[in-house]
Amino acid sequence: MKDKKIVHGFSKKSRDEKLGLVTEYHPDPLSALAVFKSFHHPDAKTQKLLEEFSENTITNFPLPYCICPNMLVNGHSYMVPMVIEESSVVAAASNSAKFWFTRGGFTTEIIGTEKVGQVHFIWKDDKSLLRERFPALKELLIKECFDITENMIKRGGGITDIELKDLTDKEPGLMQLYGTFETIDSMGANFINSCLEQFAVTFKKWHAAQKEFSKDGLEIIMCIVSNLTPNCRVRTYVETTFDQMDNMIKGVSGKEFARRFYLGVRVAESDPFRATTHNKGIMNGVDSVVLATGNDFRAVEACSHAYASRSGKYTSLSHVELTGTKFRFSAEIPFALGVVGGLTNLHPLVRLSLELLGNPSATELMGIAASVGLANNFSAVKNLVTVGIQQGHMKMHLLNILQQLKIPENRKEEVIGYFKDKVVSVSAVRNLAEKWHLIEAEN
Repeated sequence: MKDKKIVHGFSKKSRDEKLGLVTEYHPDPLSALAVFKSFHHPDAKTQKLLEEFSENTITNFPLPYCICPNMLVNGHSYMVPMVIEESSVVAAASNSAKFWFTRGGFTTEIIGTEKVGQVHFIWKDDKSLLRERFPALKELLIKECFDITENMIKRGGGITDIELKDLTDKEPGLMQLYGTFETIDSMGANFINSCLEQFAVTFKKWHAAQKEFSKDGLEIIMCIVSNLTPNCRVRTYVETTFDQMDNMIKGVSGKEFARRFYLGVRVAESDPFRATTHNKGIMNGVDSVVLATGNDFRAVEACSHAYASRSGKYTSLSHVELTGTKFRFSAEIPFALGVVGGLTNLHPLVRLSLELLGNPSATELMGIAASVGLANNFSAVKNLVTVGIQQGHMKMHLLNILQQLKIPENRKEEVIGYFKDKVVSVSAVRNLAEKWHLIEAEN
């Protein structure tokens, strides 16, 4: 470990200079350098492009680019790209997709596409006078943003509304301009932030021109898009009759399966500890599609979990209805995606992903991503309430265990065959590997 010493000008150094400096902090600099360089893209032009996506880049960090086939959404069959490192996620989504393909597939409905941005400010003047004059201010705010919004308006978007919100009960003087926006096929963060900063400029100018207001009566705190978009959300569902699920799990009737599945989801609706893992399973599918299409999975995660807490208690994003002999499994998930701007025209694999999906609109992509999330959730709950989660998950994880234990390549199939009807665990695989002399026994 290097002595504590501030590093100056790191961002201005070349990639090789950065590599040299970083590897000095590693116990084996030459080995670290070799690994870092081994992940550089062989095409210099592509490597340069990747390095320009973020700051202080020294190498690339590859993740598996996977495919979920047979994903039927609104009557269209997709080969859905999924970028994720966790074993069993893609297998689970694929299993569900295939099951539901012959039962009508996934149906989606866009509930809304409204995005949110806020200008937070401290107000020290007369609030009633601000409320009284707000309609005129709102008109001016929209008018003076026209240079920013003109092209978006031509595409059918723009500023949809601006509200004045009073938060003085939480912090003295705290108020906000709460703006709503339509950004069509772009996620819209940059567009919204630009509008908000123009709001602030216009607001300050307007305030200064009002004779009844004091010189220091307005203080702008911040202007920023919100990743909580409760009115930008998609509903996705699958439905069938009980008899269509007979023997999906060997020896279990469709009616009994539906009953147990319903109870499994009710647990997630009732218990935040279960709901957190339940929703994580949904986001396994959603996030992997979001990543493959160059969108912001952190924003999607934050929005979804905040929405799951909207009642004041964290709960499930998915729900089950049993009506007569009918089973319906659905989810409502809020998130904002884009298919133009950002990485969509820059990253070759992002561009390829969108082409593979037929160049969907932003709302179509929302439906696809949400449906993959519901597919993952269906597989997880199905296994949890019947055979258990570990049986399938650990079988998929077996390959990682073999890699971890450095089992010889020519013996892996033999080990996989041995565990075909047995419980998989790291210790069980290690014990077998030692018994078969595939690795040295631990002392």
